[in-house]
Amino acid sequence: MSDWFAVHIVATGRLPLFSFFVAFVAGFLLIRCSVRMIRAQVRWWPGNVTPGGLHIHHVVFGVAFMLVGGVSGLLITDRDGAALAVSAALFGFGSALVLDEFALILHLRDVYWTEQGRTSVDAVFVAIALSGLLLTGLRPVGWSEFWGAAPGAAFAQAGMAALIVVNFAGAAVSLLKGKIWSGIIGVFIPVISIVAAVRLAVPGSPWARWRYPEGSAKLAAAVRRDQRLRRPLIRAKIRFQELIAGRHDLVLETAPVLDRVLPALPDRRDQPVGHLD
Repeated sequence: MSDWFAVHIVATGRLPLFSFFVAFVAGFLLIRCSVRMIRAQVRWWPGNVTPGGLHIHHVVFGVAFMLVGGVSGLLITDRDGAALAVSAALFGFGSALVLDEFALILHLRDVYWTEQGRTSVDAVFVAIALSGLLLTGLRPVGWSEFWGAAPGAAFAQAGMAALIVVNFAGAAVSLLKGKIWSGIIGVFIPVISIVAAVRLAVPGSPWARWRYPEGSAKLAAAVRRDQRLRRPLIRAKIRFQELIAGRHDLVLETAPVLDRVLPALPDRRDQPVGHLD
């Protein structure tokens, strides 16, 4: 194990990234364990930090860790020593605390245990996936070939640059179509982002709002595909996430886009109480 670590992590210069990754995952698991015990009102657990009655969210501590780790990393001149790995770990730990309250930053209110709070868990999982892919040695398509091209190979560099542009365009379209994971993985594997960019958008995504008019065949087909294929995967993802992060308050999940496709029900608010059809 030590030989593998020395060969694949230390010798390849990935020790800072490895330290970031491990500290990020540990920080997320630690803070989720803490908030779940606070929510369960475990008596022996310290609980929230509330000096003078002011609830200090852990995003504040995360920002402090990120500043210490980031600034110290800029000051360290030995790029291969343990000090840089420690600063990367501090930055990773702080990043976990910040992203765990990403929904609070996005909505500017405490939505931690609401359905909107799942955005934080999604952000953490995306960060883990990205840093994990980079840790394995994967790089965005064309990255090594473009920078490693021989001097004067202008034609090869131009072709590689065109491939990179097409790939990133496909990933961008995939993200606009609401296909987050396809867009992210497509940065490393171009076929995935291109296929996702060609297929129908997720209902309610920016692309669907811009390109699929109300009552259009494309919108109806996108809703049918979403209900048949994507929704079961989303429910499985939520179950897995809540197994780790804790159960959020459940709100009846209704796709807003269905109101644009299915006929609206009559408004009965003005009918007498007890009226039956």
